Amino acid sequence: MGEPYQIINPPGPITCFAYNKDRTQLALSPNNNEIHIYTKKAGEWTVGAILSEHDKLVTGVDWAPNSNRIVSCSQDRNAYVWTFDGAEKDPKKQWKPTLVILRISRAATQVKWSPKEDKFAVSSGHRCISVCYFEQDNDWWVSKHIRKPIRSTVLSVDWHPNNVLIACGCADFKARVFSGYIKGVDDKPPGTSWGSKMPFGECLGEYGTGGSGGWVHDAKFSPDGESMAYVGHDSTFSVVTGGQEPVTLTLPSLPYVCVEWLTPNSVVAAGHDCQPVLFNINGASTSLVKSLDAAKKVENKGGNSALDKFRNMDSRGQAENTDTNLPSIHQNAISSMAMLSGSRGKVDAFVTAGVDGKLTTWTIKTLESSMAGLKIA
Repeated sequence: MGEPYQIINPPGPITCFAYNKDRTQLALSPNNNEIHIYTKKAGEWTVGAILSEHDKLVTGVDWAPNSNRIVSCSQDRNAYVWTFDGAEKDPKKQWKPTLVILRISRAATQVKWSPKEDKFAVSSGHRCISVCYFEQDNDWWVSKHIRKPIRSTVLSVDWHPNNVLIACGCADFKARVFSGYIKGVDDKPPGTSWGSKMPFGECLGEYGTGGSGGWVHDAKFSPDGESMAYVGHDSTFSVVTGGQEPVTLTLPSLPYVCVEWLTPNSVVAAGHDCQPVLFNINGASTSLVKSLDAAKKVENKGGNSALDKFRNMDSRGQAENTDTNLPSIHQNAISSMAMLSGSRGKVDAFVTAGVDGKLTTWTIKTLESSMAGLKIA
């Protein structure tokens, strides 16, 4: 089953988080303008540095595994690239910030390093994606905007393995694939199933949720980059392969807000239902497999139906079952997910962070090829 672990003195709701390369350090934002850097020693997590350059709520953080740089974005409309200086003995002074001018007039919502770590993309309420890269001549980070045909807030971004294409989820009910090709930074990429011509800002695909219409909270490329999974606020889960129509499932659950690929054929999604759910992708077929939360269901002690429960509330002034604990490990919405161990396309364990302040580890022991079940411990 999933195993929750608590940070010492839990800071409260976790807005966003990211691990370093060997997973011995963790950067998270406790729902304010700070980023807390935790280090794991002897099985315990303790806070070292606190990064506090942002003026408003930190909305995104990502940790580059090879260059060991952290990038963050905030509702203050700025981004910072943090570089570690090991010569400093004071942990609070070891991370040096470099301001990135995003040229946006609305809050930034998420940030992601590209696979080669030479660029990063920032989504925002400015109805654009800021693609940022380092300009050697001027010794600073500059940004270029992807705008059309975006018509509302961009909620999430993700990079294709080729370091050029960008997937995004938008509040205008669309998931899109754009080219983030930067001349002089990127080598000319070969053609993909999404398209062969990739000038900067080119929209290579635009896809709806297939349901009643809802914000696309998150969109992620598959390990090989040939497919994209995305989740909408209308409780839909969709998968699209380049050049084809998306396959969409409309679910009876509350909406999902984050999605991750575990293998080339399996995806996990989580959100307002407070538990991760596994999906199987088999060609043009997509199916819900099971919830990964093994917590027991709460027994219905108030009667055999919802009608009985409301009758009791009316006659007694309260419901018989006053227990407010949810039948799940997380007690509030899951806000984000990240791989803990394994590699892209073969995830051994992942972590979910919630509004309840919990970080929960989900370790995959056996993933059957038929996807009939997933055992976690």
